[in-house]
Amino acid sequence: MSSIPTLGELLQEIARKYKRKEAILFEGTAISYQELDEQSNKVANALASLGIREGDRVAIMLPNIPEFVYTFFGVQKLGAVAVPFNTLYKGREIIHILNDSGARVIVTLTNFANLINEIRFDTPALEYVILTGQRTLVFGEPGSTVFVQAVFDRGQWESTDAIFNTMGDVLVKTLKDLGVEEAWYKHQGSLRARGKKIGTILLSTMENLYILNSVIFLSPLSTDEFFKVIWVPPEVKDKVLEPMTSIKEETGKLVTEEEFKTAFLPHLQDRFGIQVATGELKRDELFAYEKNRAVVYRK
Repeated sequence: MSSIPTLGELLQEIARKYKRKEAILFEGTAISYQELDEQSNKVANALASLGIREGDRVAIMLPNIPEFVYTFFGVQKLGAVAVPFNTLYKGREIIHILNDSGARVIVTLTNFANLINEIRFDTPALEYVILTGQRTLVFGEPGSTVFVQAVFDRGQWESTDAIFNTMGDVLVKTLKDLGVEEAWYKHQGSLRARGKKIGTILLSTMENLYILNSVIFLSPLSTDEFFKVIWVPPEVKDKVLEPMTSIKEETGKLVTEEEFKTAFLPHLQDRFGIQVATGELKRDELFAYEKNRAVVYRK
């Protein structure tokens, strides 16, 4: 008696027969069965290298993008169990799904990294977070937000956790000096006050550099006009529009960028053991700044 083929085996057979025929059409780009099979194999191999085996649960928190299909079939090729769920789910819902399924891995969008890292301590079975895609949206408005960018040599840090935690500590102390007594930060997540987002820390890499970007909300932001003219994927808009607050809303005082700088610099200098002085950007710093600036303008 012949056994029933798995979904992974079916894909492999279909790819062998149809190869260049269109399997997926995404935003005007056609993806062939052969490419789908190859990408799924890469996912399966990557998961196997992490020790994921037959029967293990792999959570998938991705929107309708090709990476979802690659991941789903990659999981099937291993004989593991896919646990897909809605990208609009919030922290408690995600915690329940991960704990109920016992998922060892979650595959999700890069811009969900902060959300997942905030709940890592509440999901003991979760060992790996795999990020794909880049759909990050951060609001900035003159007078309402203040941005802090820092450029580091990657060799300075033992891990990315160390960078996040160090800057998080500096920003929390700054916010408390400015009167936000309820400010707190938790493991690569957003800065919060009374559970609401008051700031965000983002980290990117470029050659041998870490580029750390932080944004703090000085006063309330209005996003209505932005969303009237810019279409944003629902899974991104939902996370952006989570409850937010600002220094003004928490303290009743409007803090200027200069006042923020005055409170921020002493904690930065103390935590990093450095002296900060006004001056020209160094070569690596200028390179990182210009590259980030170019990316922003392209978007």
